[in-house]
Amino acid sequence: MLHIRSKQILLVGAALWLVGSPAFALDGADLMKKLTAGFNLQPGNITPASIDINGSNVTLKGVTVGDTKGGSRLNIGDVQLTGVKDAKGGGYTVEKMTFANINASEDKTKITAKDLYFAGLYIPGNANGDTIDSLMVYDEAHSGPIEVTVDGKQVVAVAESKVTTERSDDNSSLSFSASVDGVKVDLSTVDDANAKETIQSLGLTKIDGTITMEGEWEVGSGTIDITEYAFDFANIGRLDMAISLSGYTPGFLKSLRETTAAMEANPNKEAAQQAAGLAMLGLLQQLTFNSAQISFSDDGITKRSLNYAGKSQNVSGEQMAMMLKGMVPLAMAQANLPKLQNAVSSAVNAYLDNPQNITITAEPANPVPLPMIIGAAQAAPNSLPDMLGVSISAND
Repeated sequence: MLHIRSKQILLVGAALWLVGSPAFALDGADLMKKLTAGFNLQPGNITPASIDINGSNVTLKGVTVGDTKGGSRLNIGDVQLTGVKDAKGGGYTVEKMTFANINASEDKTKITAKDLYFAGLYIPGNANGDTIDSLMVYDEAHSGPIEVTVDGKQVVAVAESKVTTERSDDNSSLSFSASVDGVKVDLSTVDDANAKETIQSLGLTKIDGTITMEGEWEVGSGTIDITEYAFDFANIGRLDMAISLSGYTPGFLKSLRETTAAMEANPNKEAAQQAAGLAMLGLLQQLTFNSAQISFSDDGITKRSLNYAGKSQNVSGEQMAMMLKGMVPLAMAQANLPKLQNAVSSAVNAYLDNPQNITITAEPANPVPLPMIIGAAQAAPNSLPDMLGVSISAND
């Protein structure tokens, strides 16, 4: 009697487990189709030789990337997807998508890259929609060391690069950040005599620095704010840019994808480019300019540049700076920008006397449609500073 009850309990428990657990059988072909669409590629642009499925883990074996019209294709090896699960709307979530290390050579050049992956990847069920759920997003995209060598000598290297994104709880916005650390460039191998002299005079034989970016995207208004996009290199300086645009909605992205797809599908390339150009003009009607800023903080490159430029004119760096101070008002007068002339001259003079930082800001009183800016640039470029609220300052 006890034996029979034990069997019954086990059967009931198994039934409850089956009912409570979602039925999930991965469809490799469907996953591949939606992954390709998520990357905004055409069917066949990404092709695996075979697809192996083991529970929630998928291996795309012998993956190649390229066009579908008989052109050359790039072999990127096996791609591992772990923790694949169903997502709403027929999509998928992937805990981690790992790529094979890159080890490619051509002639005397060799490129290697390690530790390549996406983490927290969301693959949309319908990449042709006009909501945030139609976009492929990820928590992190990562690359470990990247190296480019020529004749066995390292010319470019990156220690690590990473991009992270985070959705708000209500899906109304998406924040993002990126960093490229340990960027090293060796220009000592440049053969051209004139270029080598310039590189040495400017102190650019070895370049070492980082690249960073921060921003946020509000989905409803399509407002994208890139608050930092910076290139920071030792003994050169830090170039930092920021921009804010509105109208960059999921619907805008959908129209952009459709325009690109139509252009690629049209066998008449000249007609396709003309049609795409007209379509792009229509899309630009949706975008508005909110603000922008570009600034540079000097770390020695300015004085070296003045010395190098002065040498070609047989004058000192200080004399070259004085010459530039005299040229700026003349250039501003020719551009017919009287309201900006004094501010530019004052900022340039202050910066050349003591190179610290210089900043140009564009902040209109109200957002300006992008087509209006393009039209003004073509018809009356001297009206742009007033339209965009341009100002300049130095050593603040």
